[in-house]
Amino acid sequence: MTEETTHTQSAYEAYKARSPEFRAAEQALRGLRQDLFRDAFAYRPLPRMRADGPLTGRLSGRRREWATRIPQAAVVAGAAVTLLVCLASADSDTRGLVYGLLAVVPVLLTLVRPVGAFWLSLAGTTVVDLLAAPWDSWPWMPGSFVSHLLVLTVVALRTRPRTAAWMWVVTAVYGFLAEGLFGFHYDTNTAPMLVVSALVLSAVTVRQVRRDARQEVTAQQTVTAHERSRRTLLEERTTIARELHDVVAHHMSVVAIQAEAAPYRVENPPPELEKAFATIRENAVAALTELRRVLGVVRAEDYEAPDAPQPTLADLDGLLGNVREAGLVVEKAVTGAVRELPQGVELSAYRIVQEALSNALRHAPGASARVEIGYVLGGLGLRVVNGPPPAPALIKPSPGAGHGITGMRERVSMLNGEMTAGRVDGGAYGGGYEVAVFLPVALVRGSGEGSGNGQGSGNGEGGGGGA
Repeated sequence: MTEETTHTQSAYEAYKARSPEFRAAEQALRGLRQDLFRDAFAYRPLPRMRADGPLTGRLSGRRREWATRIPQAAVVAGAAVTLLVCLASADSDTRGLVYGLLAVVPVLLTLVRPVGAFWLSLAGTTVVDLLAAPWDSWPWMPGSFVSHLLVLTVVALRTRPRTAAWMWVVTAVYGFLAEGLFGFHYDTNTAPMLVVSALVLSAVTVRQVRRDARQEVTAQQTVTAHERSRRTLLEERTTIARELHDVVAHHMSVVAIQAEAAPYRVENPPPELEKAFATIRENAVAALTELRRVLGVVRAEDYEAPDAPQPTLADLDGLLGNVREAGLVVEKAVTGAVRELPQGVELSAYRIVQEALSNALRHAPGASARVEIGYVLGGLGLRVVNGPPPAPALIKPSPGAGHGITGMRERVSMLNGEMTAGRVDGGAYGGGYEVAVFLPVALVRGSGEGSGNGQGSGNGEGGGGGA
């Protein structure tokens, strides 16, 4: 290899590397090969219509089953029309049948091998032209004209827009070559074919683009809703974790202090007792340190521990007063022997009632609500129910619908409780919304502490709804 040849090749490689035209042409040819040549005759059966579509969804039984085959029936009907055109344009029935067979096969092939049907249509057009000399029109006889348009339409519907563009380009190249080689003595119809096919393919492409855009938007909305729900769930769990940290850390601190002070309250305590209290204090301090380390992971950097103690059911009257000032008519009913419950249960019960009443204000303004608290053996019951709003037509949907209910379920699940939420059909609050909760509380022997049962409610939507 001479030096001049090497220099020329290097210059070409450099030009190829930096030439946008070369890269565009290379990419275009790669797309042509991928769309029309690679696996051109692969088996790709035409799918049926969806059984739950706008049309088929209104039918039932065998009619729905037949309706799902409408795409296949439409292709077969197009093939029948092509055959009739061939029979009508041929000078004899025999020629008409031959031309019809060559024109119908590509149309039917679109049912199973769409890209291959396009190439077969061009091949069939060529064979018909050779058999039909002297030609009435060139290069597409009437039957071939209809057949090729149908093939272009069906294949474009079954593939992506880029494939439709390549089919139109190949059709144009085929038509111009045929005219240039043999069509100068005859009436040519390449221009009508290109114009009509361009209109048809443009309409199909617009439909495909709109369908793909709609599917993409639907998929994105689904992902967004899932991520929003997941983020809300994580935020609620983070809030619960912070509150539990404040509750548990307080009790662990009390245990550590009492264990340290207990030996000094007994005169001459035995060494075993001092060692036991020291062990209790060490374990309490270690647990408190580990708790703070783990819970620190879920704290936001700007989170500050509340100065005031966490609310309990004893603070519920203040909450109801604030809600009444906001315009919600609410009443409270307490059944059973009121007693102090574990702080985690008290806090969760307060938060559930708070969220339920917030939902009532948000989704059913002007309605009345009722808060029922039941202290029973085995747990605590809550029920918050609200009526429908006086003017539901004026209520605007809340963008946070569903998140409050999610938070309530997280709290109930954390305490191994049960919860139901839904609309109220009858009674004084018919048409409203109710959430019923039961939070189990283990019986502590010797303390007189039982547990309360009940059902809790969170309200959420106009006339009753979710938060």
